[in-house]
Amino acid sequence: MHAVGLCTVQPDVTADINDLNAALTTIEKVLDLDGMAERVRELEAQASDPSLWDDPDHAQQVTSQLSHVQAELRRVTELRQRLDDLPILYEFAEEEGDGIEAADEERAAVRAEIETLEVKTMLSGEYDAREALINIRSGAGGVDAADWAEMLLRMYTRWAEKAGYSVDIYDISYAEEAGIKSATFVVHGEYTYGTLSVEQGAHRLVRISPFDNQGRRQTSFAEVEVLPVVEQTDHIEVPDSEIRVDVYRSSGPGGQSVNTTDSAVRLTHIPTGIVVTCQNEKSQIQNKASAMRVLQAKLLERKRQEERAELDALGAGGNASWGNQMRSYVLHPYQMVKDLRTKYEVNDPSQVLDGEIDGFLEAGIRWRMAEEQQNS
Repeated sequence: MHAVGLCTVQPDVTADINDLNAALTTIEKVLDLDGMAERVRELEAQASDPSLWDDPDHAQQVTSQLSHVQAELRRVTELRQRLDDLPILYEFAEEEGDGIEAADEERAAVRAEIETLEVKTMLSGEYDAREALINIRSGAGGVDAADWAEMLLRMYTRWAEKAGYSVDIYDISYAEEAGIKSATFVVHGEYTYGTLSVEQGAHRLVRISPFDNQGRRQTSFAEVEVLPVVEQTDHIEVPDSEIRVDVYRSSGPGGQSVNTTDSAVRLTHIPTGIVVTCQNEKSQIQNKASAMRVLQAKLLERKRQEERAELDALGAGGNASWGNQMRSYVLHPYQMVKDLRTKYEVNDPSQVLDGEIDGFLEAGIRWRMAEEQQNS
């Protein structure tokens, strides 16, 4: 009886497996598995060099890259094996008269993995392979907005944790009553900029305010800025004469001092007025170095925007602005998170706020590619 059912379905199953095979073959070519294997060998050679740890920052970068490329290569090769095993699963199911449901579930899981990998191949922008530098700032909404900014900080750090990426927090400015005014942090890992860049914009929260003793509904906003981490090849020169350096004592929640020395650093770029602070490192030198990286990233982004504006004026590029309010998180009177650009939505905000944002990231990357193609 099961075998008859399988015979009816088999042509569709075979066609679907063939489609999946074609999609994965394209992905393998784009990712260049031979090149990835060669990259693993190069990084392994660097990692085995005893002098590597003479420069701890470089050593950490090498070991992080090695771990990531190894994981990506393993992911694709294991997916290829699972896809190649699918016809065998169906053959066993046909012979045993049982197991069709398990084979269908595995085929659906393989399809989902391939679709996720397809999104990775869309990250081909100049800076997409970089690490991500993220700034979160509370907006309109008072104490609720400050609390919302802290919720977003947790959402992104939870996403990074689940994805196996490390996070370095450069600076947090705490609000007086609750939450944060702003936070600056780096998500380490290849392609984290390309992946997270679609998160840029205003995030809107609607809920019953936990800070309103009358239990009224409150709408609050927070702004997310995503920048590529600057590399030595970027040539962002910042003369000392253009920077004002202020040092002060780091402070924690509620204004409590977390450091008894003036180790926190504030950099002001005089020509542009850009201000950057860093207080989470132990020494003033470390904080100044971290703040300089953030300043360089902001100046690089400013340069990119100016170049983009010139291209747009010549009719050579699309609209650089994706709209200010890009996603709504509604906790009351109903439960929903909806992206206003892609229309992708989820009815479980708690999962999203716990870092389950891959669906939004994938939809955003596909949407961006469609926009770029339309405007090219």
